[in-house]
Amino acid sequence: MSDLKDIKLPSHVAIIMDGNGRWAKQRNLPRVEGHLVGMESVRDIVTTTRNLNIPYLTLYAFSKENWTRPKEEIKRLLEILSIYLEQELPLMMEKGIRFNIIGDLSDFPEKIQKKVRDVMKKTLKNKGLCLNVALSYSGRKEILHAAKMIAQGYRDGSIKKIDERVFSRFLWTKGIPDPDLLIRTSGELRISNFLLWQIAYTELYVTDILWPDFRKDAYYDALREYSRRDRRFGRVKEA
Repeated sequence: MSDLKDIKLPSHVAIIMDGNGRWAKQRNLPRVEGHLVGMESVRDIVTTTRNLNIPYLTLYAFSKENWTRPKEEIKRLLEILSIYLEQELPLMMEKGIRFNIIGDLSDFPEKIQKKVRDVMKKTLKNKGLCLNVALSYSGRKEILHAAKMIAQGYRDGSIKKIDERVFSRFLWTKGIPDPDLLIRTSGELRISNFLLWQIAYTELYVTDILWPDFRKDAYYDALREYSRRDRRFGRVKEA
């Protein structure tokens, strides 16, 4: 961590955790093995983010579109999510990590919903790191949901003016700053319907490393690259 001490770090990192299935396929293993090892990467990156005092981390864990995957794989993914919630709660409490969900939690079985809400409630007052996990998430659905809520508020008079600040209040990321850095593993060059509104000026970093192999050293490489970026937000750099 000492070699990152004097560089500019982001306040909010978002990660598209891609490549679990390919990692398993390369080793002639069932896809679920990739997800299990990927869970170890989650722990490593969450712990590293907390140790670096980066305030926000958002992980894309399960998209709305992922429900179309084979039923057996979805069943195992739900089991892994349940295990994660049970195993990682002690670490969250020890490290002061607040657990938060963005997405449509109602898509999940009631048992999973209860576990998620329980972990969110128990970690609510933790101040060290806000860990947002995107579950059954769709950027387009999020924007549509916000638009519908604003339209309703405009009709009933509770909203008088519509601007970017007002719109952001109705997103699932309400109160969370936009990501400074978006990392995508596995080398795919697409956003995959993730945080479409929020990443308007986010720095993008793509690595060929598959998610189960993405650990602290690879994370450091991404953060070093971010520190070298010149973020002008559309402004002209002064001479």
